[in-house]
Amino acid sequence: MKSLCALFYCFTVFLPLSAVAQQAAGVEQSPSQVAALPGMVSGTVTDNDDATVEGATVTITDATKKQRSVLTTGDGHFRFTNVTAGTLIIEVTANGLAPASHQDVLLPEQRLELAPIVLRVATATTDVQVTLTQQEIAEEDIHVEEKQRLIGFVPNFYVVYDWHAPPLTAKQKFKLADRALIDPANFIIIGGIAGIEQATNSFSGYGQGASGYAKRYAAGFGDFSVGTILGGAVLPIVFHQDPRYFYKGTGTVRARTLYALSTSVISRGDNGRWQPAYASVVGDFASGAISNLYYPASNRIGGTLTVENGLLGIAFNGIGNVIQEFFLRKLTPGSNKPAATTP
Repeated sequence: MKSLCALFYCFTVFLPLSAVAQQAAGVEQSPSQVAALPGMVSGTVTDNDDATVEGATVTITDATKKQRSVLTTGDGHFRFTNVTAGTLIIEVTANGLAPASHQDVLLPEQRLELAPIVLRVATATTDVQVTLTQQEIAEEDIHVEEKQRLIGFVPNFYVVYDWHAPPLTAKQKFKLADRALIDPANFIIIGGIAGIEQATNSFSGYGQGASGYAKRYAAGFGDFSVGTILGGAVLPIVFHQDPRYFYKGTGTVRARTLYALSTSVISRGDNGRWQPAYASVVGDFASGAISNLYYPASNRIGGTLTVENGLLGIAFNGIGNVIQEFFLRKLTPGSNKPAATTP
């Protein structure tokens, strides 16, 4: 699935020109529109010895006086999404530690990373109540990712800008894949790719005319559907891996480039550890093998098409992730603020 997304990015690389043209024409959002956009707040809770505190209750009161609470993860991290911009009050409590509070200001669309919040030893303990589980936080992530579009049009669902994002459940992986599969923009993009193939007479066995275009469109949609279901849901569930690209955003250009390229063959597991990208690699070759069922016989050349499509899929994954790392975030509204710090 990632290989087709990367291909889409290559075909839509001209889209940044429209963003530049809009800036040159002075197209801006009104203050009321900007102020209405929420942001994200994240941070870490530690104790006096700089050890991270797991299970601390973090409560945020936003500018509208609305309160929400989450528990810190195993590395002491917490995160709130869709937070109303304005003055915030963050309160933290944990068993055996004195409560602490912090006040800050969140700007529209800002991804605010707070300085570590330190809890000191207390004589009395406080009760901890779970408000949001990791599954619920992951569900909020999906809602955010489903709104990520390049220039407001091209889906950019399979990238996450929070390094500490929790893993998706099996149901959530299928949900994200299904959302990408039925997105109207993808139908338009597939049609554009089919038109280019028609003009260059790619897969000549399909012929020309309306019939040839229809066959190319059907083949493109078949590739996209198989890649999305296998690479975005089925295989990530089987191998317990996350199908999304985790944006790094820090380090030298060389380090970020090597990281982005490496994610075509390594992947973050649901356990949070990096491992060989079994789901992605197997998905690329499986998609290539299945494509032999509907590509023209004259273009199959035995198993060559399968191997070719599989290797191209891996290559496009790496190229697409480099593009994600350095360019696409700037074209995705609401994601142009600094990301949460990577480990």
